[in-house]
Amino acid sequence: MMNSSSRCSEMMKLFDSHCHLQDPRIHHLAPQIIRTAMESGVSHFAVNGVSEKDWSLVKKMSEDYPSSVIPCFGLHRWYILERTPNWFNTLSDLFGSTPSATVGEIGLDKGSHGKQIDFNDQVQVFRQQLELSKELKKPASVHCVRAFGDLLEIMQSMGPFPAGVILHSYLGSAEMVPTLAKLGAYFSFSGYVMDLKPQKANKMLKSVPTERILLESDAPDALPKSSLNFLQGVLRYVASMLEMPEEELAELSHRNALQLFSSYPGSKVN
Repeated sequence: MMNSSSRCSEMMKLFDSHCHLQDPRIHHLAPQIIRTAMESGVSHFAVNGVSEKDWSLVKKMSEDYPSSVIPCFGLHRWYILERTPNWFNTLSDLFGSTPSATVGEIGLDKGSHGKQIDFNDQVQVFRQQLELSKELKKPASVHCVRAFGDLLEIMQSMGPFPAGVILHSYLGSAEMVPTLAKLGAYFSFSGYVMDLKPQKANKMLKSVPTERILLESDAPDALPKSSLNFLQGVLRYVASMLEMPEEELAELSHRNALQLFSSYPGSKVN
């Protein structure tokens, strides 16, 4: 017999604000993943492309699942060395043919992997795409690794961003949250937040305005920490840190995502 907490959990709606269901590691499982996640309450998936090679796959996935998959096209900082001379025109054209799309994944990286890629090159590509998102009035999903000072400087020089900037898998400091939020940032949390020391995680999470909180699976990368139920593990952890009922956090994060992803022309989110 199903207990009351299980019934309540099933009724909660969740929005996966950042994932990579087109990733070769899980693409063959995407139909099963989407079906299972939707059965557990996930209403939408923001599927982020990372390079010219997978943008068409993301587009097709959004066509196969028009009511649940939101396509996001971007050049990930790890793949900028592979870009073709025409990459930016290809990217721009995709938004013309896919009005429901948003920008992502883009970002800056000074971590172990990012150090292998010229940072000036990263900044140039990042600024181009962030400017495009602002021109198109579309949110951009940004990953920042050990480069928050640079990110803040760029956002301050280009912002504010009324359509929103999603700081995906946010692990930055609590002190930066107010300034980033004023510029239009939303803060999306994946299973990686559980890697922080509890005291730091608690301080950072409590610094984020509730109307700017998002939840994500970052599948397949953070999936083990998120559990096979995708967002349930993240929801449980963040809610405990915020001392908030899971149902309340699910509702507000879902509402935040719907508002963010429906704030541009052509949205299919309702």
